[in-house]
Amino acid sequence: MLVSSLVLIFIITPLLAIGQVLLRIYMNGGVCYCRGRLDGRTVIVTGANTGIGKITARLLASRGARIILACRNVEAGHKAVDWIRQIGCPGANTAQLVVKKLDLADMDSVRKFAQYIIDTEERLDILINNAGVMRCPKSQTKQGYETHYAVNHLGHFLLTYLLLPVLERSASKEKPSRVINVSSLGHKSGLIDFDDLNCDRAYTPRQAYCNSKLMNILFTRELALRCRDRAVVAYSLHPGVACTELGRHMQKDFSMLYWIFVVVPLALLLFKSPWYAAQTSIHLALKPHEGLNSGDYFSDCRPKRCAPAAYNDDVAGRLWEVSKIACGLR
Repeated sequence: MLVSSLVLIFIITPLLAIGQVLLRIYMNGGVCYCRGRLDGRTVIVTGANTGIGKITARLLASRGARIILACRNVEAGHKAVDWIRQIGCPGANTAQLVVKKLDLADMDSVRKFAQYIIDTEERLDILINNAGVMRCPKSQTKQGYETHYAVNHLGHFLLTYLLLPVLERSASKEKPSRVINVSSLGHKSGLIDFDDLNCDRAYTPRQAYCNSKLMNILFTRELALRCRDRAVVAYSLHPGVACTELGRHMQKDFSMLYWIFVVVPLALLLFKSPWYAAQTSIHLALKPHEGLNSGDYFSDCRPKRCAPAAYNDDVAGRLWEVSKIACGLR
C-alpha cells in the first residue's frame, strides 16, 4: 500500500508541475514577434511610470523610439527612466526618454501637456493611451466628472483630439500615425447611458470601470471612422488580466487572510506579468499597418470580437459629440 502511494505521488507530482507550467504559458497569452524598428519616431505613453506603461516604454525604447513618458507622478516617471537605464536596454537611445507631467483627471493639465507637445515636438508617430483607474471609490475630478469617466475616457479623448494635427503632420499614407487605446475585456459588461454618463444616479466601482472601457472602444471606432481619409489609424486592445498597481482599490473587497491565501496565489498562477500584458500594445505599435484594420479591437496580439454594444456606430458618434461638449471643445 505504501509503495503504491509513493508511486502515485511520484507520478502525479510531475504531472501537476507540468500542468502548472502549461497553464502559466497559456495564461501569458500572445507575444509580439515583430522585428520592426522605430528609429526617428516619437511615442507618447500615458501612465508610463508603472505597470504595463513602464514596460511598454522600455520595450519601444529598445526599438529605437523617442519615448515621452506622460505621468501624473513625475517623480515616479523619473524613477522609471532610471530603471530603464540601469537594467540596460539593448537598442535603446536612453537619452531619448523624456518625462512630462500629465494628470488625466484635470483637463487643464491635459491641455497644458498637449500644448507643450504642439510647441516643442517636431513629430508624434504613436500615441498610446495606457493610463487608467479601476474600481476606485466614487469621487469627482476638478471639472466635476466621475473619476473613471474622466480619467479613462474624457482625459484620453481630449488628449487625442488636441494632438491629432501633430499626429497627422508626422504621417504619410504609407506610414500612418497610430493611436492605441488600452481598453479591457471588462467592456463586455459596460453600458452607455447618456442620461447618466457621470454616474450621478447610480454608482458601483465595477460598473463605472466597465462603462469607461466600453467608451474606449467606441471612441477608437469613431476615431478610425473620422480619420479614414487622414493618415491616422486607431486600435483598441485588452492587455489581459495583469498583476499591476491598477488593482490596488480591489484589496478593500477582501479580508487580509483571503487576499494572502487565495487572491495572491491565484494571481501568481493565472494573471499575466506586465511584460506579457504589454505585448499587444507593442504588436500594434510595430506591426506594418497593411496587416491591421483601423478601428479593430485586439487581445493577445490578434484581432478579437467586441461585445455587441461596441459596434453601435450611432452610440459611438453620439459619444464623440457628448465628449467634445464635456471637454469644452467647439
